[in-house]
Amino acid sequence: MEDRLARLRSEPGLAAVLLDVDGTLAPIVARPELAAVPEETREQVRRLAGRYALVACVSGRTGEEAARLVGVEGVVYVGVHGLELAPEAERWRETLQPFAQVAWPWLEDKGLTVALHWREAPDEEAARRELVAVAERARAAGLEARWGRKVLELRPPVAADKGTAVRALLAERGLERALYAGDDTTDLDAFHGLDGLELPVRVAVASPEGPAELREAADLVVASPAELLEILRAL
Repeated sequence: MEDRLARLRSEPGLAAVLLDVDGTLAPIVARPELAAVPEETREQVRRLAGRYALVACVSGRTGEEAARLVGVEGVVYVGVHGLELAPEAERWRETLQPFAQVAWPWLEDKGLTVALHWREAPDEEAARRELVAVAERARAAGLEARWGRKVLELRPPVAADKGTAVRALLAERGLERALYAGDDTTDLDAFHGLDGLELPVRVAVASPEGPAELREAADLVVASPAELLEILRAL
């Protein structure tokens, strides 16, 4: 792995650094509005943006919100797990709206997706059981229901995800070398987006809540955003 990282940093003009935000750059917190990217991490992202052909944040947040949170110019921000690059997702906004009105204490309406969290619910298991019924209703309406780190995300059934976003970003710039770091189920799609590259590096930011599949698919596993920061410093 050290050899692959060395090759990546030896010719940064031929490579990309692609990063999830929450749980990867910003530590997981009780509520999304409390999230913060540490200043030392922001400094490294800024340095990489001035060095590599592409630095991008591919986030579950909207691109605008991800840009506000990371706060680094020169970075490309793609939001809503890549759906912002899929025009066909727009027609599903109306179908999603009733689910954005569900009486739920921690709900995020992102326009193209609706996320319902159960972190810190008084009874997390009971809350998750309630969301199973919501997921069934969403599927009956033609939507996709995806489970993540104590969150249920409802989204359009279109062929767009973090993987398609990663492929589009790299193809647009003709890049065949890239590192992607992420911490959750949707980041598996981004890992697959590196398939077939000359030099792919997949970094899992592992946690007890994170999917085992992400760790299994990774080339490198770190235990926290703080450990990922050390990888960024080495690039």
